[in-house]
Amino acid sequence: MADTQKRRKPGACAIVVSRYNTSVTGVMLEGAIGAYAARGGDEDQLAILEVPGAFELTAVAAAAAGSEMYDAVVCLGCIIKGETEHDRHIASAVAKGLTDITLATGVPVAFGVLTTNTNEQALARAGGNKGNKGAEAMDAALDAADAIVAIAEGYKADRPGVRFMPGLTVNDKLNG
Repeated sequence: MADTQKRRKPGACAIVVSRYNTSVTGVMLEGAIGAYAARGGDEDQLAILEVPGAFELTAVAAAAAGSEMYDAVVCLGCIIKGETEHDRHIASAVAKGLTDITLATGVPVAFGVLTTNTNEQALARAGGNKGNKGAEAMDAALDAADAIVAIAEGYKADRPGVRFMPGLTVNDKLNG
């Protein structure tokens, strides 16, 4: 989203973070908290929920999204390839599970789960030279929440996250 586009102040948000590979997920968590604060979020509206590993992200994300307490849920984890295909199975299950939660609840659930070949690749994406995917996941979740609010309010043109091409109406966009 362009920096010049206004955003609404974030509502309540849950961050579900894996303790596995904490040297990576801890930095991602700091990035997510920083992104929330940078957008004006109140610390008392931010819940941080720890889980043992990436596989457990889905259960806690489902509980958070289904609770009607949060406008968005951000899931943070790190899956590093080992000698077997175990990482692929976990990554696929988590990605599908988080997508299913979003579709079932209407609450945006951001996939801030790194799937890398090495620890070095993970660290580069957790505050290193490849950015901080935790911060990016938070921004994505909050942008999606803004768009959902805009839809609920009838596609008001002045809502953050909603832009149409000049000359098009809402019906033009909906009808292709």
